[in-house]
Amino acid sequence: MPRAVVEDNKRMQLRIQPEQKAMLMRAAALRNTDLTDFIVQLAVREAKAVIEQAEHIQLSKRDSLLVLDLLENPPAPNAKLRTAIAAMPKLV
Repeated sequence: MPRAVVEDNKRMQLRIQPEQKAMLMRAAALRNTDLTDFIVQLAVREAKAVIEQAEHIQLSKRDSLLVLDLLENPPAPNAKLRTAIAAMPKLV
């Protein structure tokens, strides 16, 4: 389960194998950057990709046409929808 973000703490601790750290340090050196910047750049790039993938929905052509048709020609409200609408607070 994800933990809450701690806003006032700008530090992050990682436990990795010595071989992994050596590889990361070598790669950072090859990029002429320090280890922190190297890891942060890669982690942020990957985080953006994960978020984009999670928030992006790709529909097939058939499903896209179905969604457009439903937007242009919505079905009539059923009993449950009418009940839900009636239960909504009245706006002033």
